[in-house]
Amino acid sequence: MIQVENLVKKYNVRPVVNNLTFTVDKGQIYGFLGPNGAGKSTTMNIMTGYIAASSGTVIINGYDILKEPEKAKQCIGYLPEIPPLYTDMTVMEYLLFVAELKKVPKRERHSHVDKIIKMVHIEDVMSRLIRNISKGYKQRVGLAQALIGDPEVLILDEPMVGLDPKQIIEMRELIKSLAKEHTIILSSHILSEVSAVCDHILIISDGKLAASGSPQDLQEMMHGRSELEVVVMGSKEQVEEVIKTVDGVISYEIYDAGESDSVRILIHAQEDEDMRKPFSLAMSGAGLPILSMNRIEKSLEDIFLELTNSETVSPDNMESGIEKTIEEKEEADNGSDL
Repeated sequence: MIQVENLVKKYNVRPVVNNLTFTVDKGQIYGFLGPNGAGKSTTMNIMTGYIAASSGTVIINGYDILKEPEKAKQCIGYLPEIPPLYTDMTVMEYLLFVAELKKVPKRERHSHVDKIIKMVHIEDVMSRLIRNISKGYKQRVGLAQALIGDPEVLILDEPMVGLDPKQIIEMRELIKSLAKEHTIILSSHILSEVSAVCDHILIISDGKLAASGSPQDLQEMMHGRSELEVVVMGSKEQVEEVIKTVDGVISYEIYDAGESDSVRILIHAQEDEDMRKPFSLAMSGAGLPILSMNRIEKSLEDIFLELTNSETVSPDNMESGIEKTIEEKEEADNGSDL
């Protein structure tokens, strides 16, 4: 449906989008994530033909946005972060105007607009001036103008920004319902909403693609190891001796638990290794009661922060941040005895 290849956009000499390549398949909801300044809105503006790329290509449903802009744009409905509304018009006047701009046949305009008004649930405000409707309704009207012309692709830049929790839920359900007939790309800083709505997530950082996959794929990719947080009643020395006897532990960190005679342990194990049973048996065998035990799951927020930090994330350095491996701890212990 959409192919973005080697996309570059420079302002002066600084690349805002830097050799970006990805594809979008038909009939899915794609989340486009990245920190401020990462190049999200610039990429969306290039994809919709609002601005030109410095180099690279964007193909929309077989049409090159640079070489065949009119045909490519007919396939796209675009909702910018600030909806392009004429506030002195009524909702109906504005949508009929947009239908004329998009060359919807005159005899079909009213029925076409009426269908979209019902689809986005703005019947109650269709005769009101746009300046007098709420932020939530303005977002819906902006979405309605994107839907006019029945585009196959919807590109939504921050569609939930400024909405209250009730409006966010309504917009989420509306986007899900639209996915039955449209391919949707949306950017958002509300990561929980992206996780709840999107089938596929693209994360960009410094204008480059940092990761691509479903929310579940990204979690599995970023785990690399299983993590277990345990609070044990006992001293650091006692706990450390027991940990060294448990197979499957790659590394561990021990902290004060904030309770008397107890410590908090963060266990890093091999991927998909469930350490709860062997760890519990080892601690109980040593007479050290376990006060609490939790498996740690990375949220989308954790993945986002890890992928968009200043350093490039790669399989080689994803393990950095572990304080010491068991072997390093044993060497340190042996050295301290000399």
